[in-house]
Amino acid sequence: MSTDTLDLAALSRVGMMRQKQPDYFVMRLKAVAGDLTARQLASIAEVAELYGRGFVHLSTRQGVEIHYVHVDNLEKARNALAAAEIEMGACGPRVRVIVACPGAETCRWGVIDTKQMARELDARYFKKEAPSKFKMAVTGCSHNCTKANENDIGVRGGIEPLWKSEGCVDCGLCVTLCPVGAIGRQSEDNGAGPAYRYTADEERCINCSVCTSLCPTNAWSAGKSGYTVFIGGTMGKVPRLASVLKKFVATEEEVYRLVDRSLNYYREHGWKKERFGHMIDRIGLETVKGAILDTDAEYSENH
Repeated sequence: MSTDTLDLAALSRVGMMRQKQPDYFVMRLKAVAGDLTARQLASIAEVAELYGRGFVHLSTRQGVEIHYVHVDNLEKARNALAAAEIEMGACGPRVRVIVACPGAETCRWGVIDTKQMARELDARYFKKEAPSKFKMAVTGCSHNCTKANENDIGVRGGIEPLWKSEGCVDCGLCVTLCPVGAIGRQSEDNGAGPAYRYTADEERCINCSVCTSLCPTNAWSAGKSGYTVFIGGTMGKVPRLASVLKKFVATEEEVYRLVDRSLNYYREHGWKKERFGHMIDRIGLETVKGAILDTDAEYSENH
């Protein structure tokens, strides 16, 4: 079979991309949040031996690729993978596989269930068409291991810290360790209780869990846990760090609502091959945020 007779765009939609070598393809496999079972990994290795050149490539987005699959073997390789319940990935102008860190399940810093959210985002949005590629990442805390601010949509877990005088020994460790200098100590002379108070500046706070995790007496605790939603991040030829859409989102359902509005706005206003972040810069960040958050007066009147 020759590549001249194939619908390359259709193959791209299911994660099969033509290589520079004539008649050879890359098969991109789907691994939501980077997770595959040991049995699936064994099946991938077997397919790579049979139909590739005996190796796999681990992508920068937690995916697995099998290179050097001849055009005549594409269907056989795909069927073998499907038998092991391994789905194909995606490329081209559509929502890609969702990446995520381990999150609260195993990481001491994680404050949200990143894997569950990644699976839900995948179920809702994977392969949805868009003006250009559209990438999402979920990260469990402000350590930002999956780089939420480098994706078209990034979701980052966080907490709002709460200080209680009970147990505080006034060691000042929280002031020293806060990565953004958001914690301060104020003297108080109220005639009762301690003569000091520790507070966190809401504007400067990045909702990490350093103070709550490292306080030796547990005077700092998580008052609330939630999510920060970022929009418009991209690397590539014209990098752009994402903008904060909403700093603290209280519920998972609100996250999905904001993702839905963001993607729909992009699909309505983005130009062909224009990344989401570049569309935001063209239209204006405040206008886009206003539309997505439904606070812009003109947008509300017209919708």
